[in-house]
Amino acid sequence: MTGELTLTQTAPLRLPPVPWRDPHSVSPSQLAEYIRTLELACGENPRSADLRTCLGMAYAMNYQVYKSEDALERAMKLEPDNFFAHLKYAELHYRLRALVRAEKETLKASELAANSWELNIARKQLLEIRRLMREGTQKPEWTKQLTRPALFLIAMTIFLCLVVHWK
Repeated sequence: MTGELTLTQTAPLRLPPVPWRDPHSVSPSQLAEYIRTLELACGENPRSADLRTCLGMAYAMNYQVYKSEDALERAMKLEPDNFFAHLKYAELHYRLRALVRAEKETLKASELAANSWELNIARKQLLEIRRLMREGTQKPEWTKQLTRPALFLIAMTIFLCLVVHWK
């Protein structure tokens, strides 16, 4: 980062302030410093969805998926109509190949788009998500409970142990 980054917020941001364009051009130490700065800024401005969105993006770049998801969910809770919060949350799920969730959030972001540029970004992301869904590169969704199979596996293990022990 060149110069000192200050994140004082007087008016709502519409674009998250990111000090780089290419994620490969930032060093891990610069990213860690930027994350600390964002965490402090979020502490000073706890109602800022834009800062939380930016923090979620920075966590994602640092491969901290759970922290990223938490920050983006918090941003969406603070401001349910925030385009970038929904878009980046959808992008996180897209990158994790949770495509059903990514599609749902991208559709929500496209509904929240305030101009043609935002709508175009959401549509491109939606096209890529749907392409991946057609190609079958998504993770399966766990919609069924595993209680019965787990109990059956335990029962069979106990049964086999007893049979082997009695012989």
